[in-house]
Amino acid sequence: MTTTDSPPDAQPGRLKPPARRRGSGDTERGFSRVFRWITTGAGAFLLLVLAAVAVFLIARGLPALTASPEELADQGGLPTGMDSLWDLVGPLVFGTLLAAAMALLLATPVAIGIALFISHYAPRRAAAAIGYVIDLLAAIPSVVFGLWGGRTLAPVINDVWVWIGGVLDFLPFWTVNVTNTGRSLATVSVVLAVMVLPIITAVSREVFLQTPKLHEEAALALGATRWEMIRTAVLPFGRSGVISAAMLGLGRALGETMAVLMILSPGILYSFQIFDSGQQQTIAAFIASRFAEASGLAVNVLIATGLALFVITMVVNMAARAIVARRKDFSGAN
Repeated sequence: MTTTDSPPDAQPGRLKPPARRRGSGDTERGFSRVFRWITTGAGAFLLLVLAAVAVFLIARGLPALTASPEELADQGGLPTGMDSLWDLVGPLVFGTLLAAAMALLLATPVAIGIALFISHYAPRRAAAAIGYVIDLLAAIPSVVFGLWGGRTLAPVINDVWVWIGGVLDFLPFWTVNVTNTGRSLATVSVVLAVMVLPIITAVSREVFLQTPKLHEEAALALGATRWEMIRTAVLPFGRSGVISAAMLGLGRALGETMAVLMILSPGILYSFQIFDSGQQQTIAAFIASRFAEASGLAVNVLIATGLALFVITMVVNMAARAIVARRKDFSGAN
């Protein structure tokens, strides 16, 4: 009797593998592919825009960077007594960094306190209402902040600056000068702090809310008070996120124009007299105040100062990313 061997798929006890479907008609896969192309194109477009801005600033600022001191003095619109571009850009960079740093020092502790209150202390309804009010501050135009700072805040807060100046008079190495109008860098820093407060608060609040509940419950179970729980579980978890939020606020403070222009009585000096007028100026406010009347090489000078602000902003953002990356394994921002 002759027998034939059956193929493996037909042997008893073995299941035939299911036939594979051809993926050509899979609409979900096709849509996912298109979506990936769109997102990749959006990212590439953002890089192209950033590169185009950098190329524009370098190309239009190069004539000012290569011009002779005589050309800058005659056609560049440099203030009296300045012989080179750095004599202008240096004090502007100093004033910009000083104002932004002071605003950050004022806003960050307050923002962290508000974020902790909303996320861990306030009742749910109160937390929602306070969070809504804080977020609403971000929608107020900078012109309104400038009007408020120049018309209302400056005359009132100048009494505080006079008192602080009197307290600091005992320093033998520093004479504190206080203006009578309140239009000083200290007032500008307070207004900038109020403007960046919503950004830092919103990001910090979301980071604190991402703290693992097991970490908080474990700290409380070990006998920690609420503050000890926040200090040992919440703040370490959200440290990188708070730093990122502060860097976002710093970027806003560095580029603020109208509020500074409407409040500050400008000057182009390397000066730590933050309570006096006519001492410092920021890059953005300087460009806004002179761009309308500039022509020829003076425009290139203003664009060169804008290039300096662009570089500062890029360095700040790169530093923020580096700080976050160092703690990416234990970071609420990630």
